[in-house]
Amino acid sequence: MDFLRPASWEEALAAKAEHPTAVPIAGGTDVMVEINFDHRRPEYLMDLNRIGELSEWQVGSDAVRLGASVPYSAVMEHLRAELPGLALASHTVASPQIRNRGGVGGNLGTASPAGDAHPALLAAGAEVEAASVRGTRMIPIDDFYTGVKRNALAPDELIRAVHIKKADGPQQYSKVGTRNAMVIAVCAFGLALHPETRTVRTGIGSAAPTPVRAREAEEFLNAALEEGGFWESGKIITPSVAKQFAQLAAGACNPIDDVRGTAAYRRHAVGVMARRTLGWTWEQYRGAGRTLEGAA
Repeated sequence: MDFLRPASWEEALAAKAEHPTAVPIAGGTDVMVEINFDHRRPEYLMDLNRIGELSEWQVGSDAVRLGASVPYSAVMEHLRAELPGLALASHTVASPQIRNRGGVGGNLGTASPAGDAHPALLAAGAEVEAASVRGTRMIPIDDFYTGVKRNALAPDELIRAVHIKKADGPQQYSKVGTRNAMVIAVCAFGLALHPETRTVRTGIGSAAPTPVRAREAEEFLNAALEEGGFWESGKIITPSVAKQFAQLAAGACNPIDDVRGTAAYRRHAVGVMARRTLGWTWEQYRGAGRTLEGAA
């Protein structure tokens, strides 16, 4: 195994173009586990830790540009207001040591359906900034996951950053694991209210071959909130609406049985998390006095 250590982003892109099979490593919290257990033996490892810009973030007027190597701990400490769903997801990642090393770029590169960041990114409507010597392109998060641990990156591309719209409403995240820490998700659920567009987005992890959205559940809830005048009135969502939303969210799953949980349990748990996160976010929306732009 050869080790590549570019000193700049341009060097990294050139190295990736010359060695398309090179596996990038920054936090290493996924890659090193696979190598240590001999599940993966890449021909080249590319260390990106000398490229400082990957660990930086910029908060714009509408969105946050999050460098691929920004650690989860930084999201928790500095971006809780702008990215509340991702900050909550970051809290569930492994241990403090892992949260200080691992980042969203690694989660996206690995593209495991159990990656903790994916439901929050789907719910927020993120975009992935991918670059190569050929140029830069933006990949909508809905198009990024292409299969089990597969993504839309070309062989010569690297993830440079993730662009995430600043929250215009409450966001929540829930995860089921076999214990409280240092655990791979049995299943996870993210939900974001977007009062400016009067829409709701979801994200489901570890309950299908890829991270997915519960699109039928979203469409149902969007229609129910609009037709019932919930956005204007801020009244409590009726139990029948919450129940139907939960059932449709569970129906979006295509899980498997494995050592962490059965398919039936995962569907049930996703339904429970969908109902609970809807309740939590809606109470936040009501408690905020519905003063967010577009909600009045």
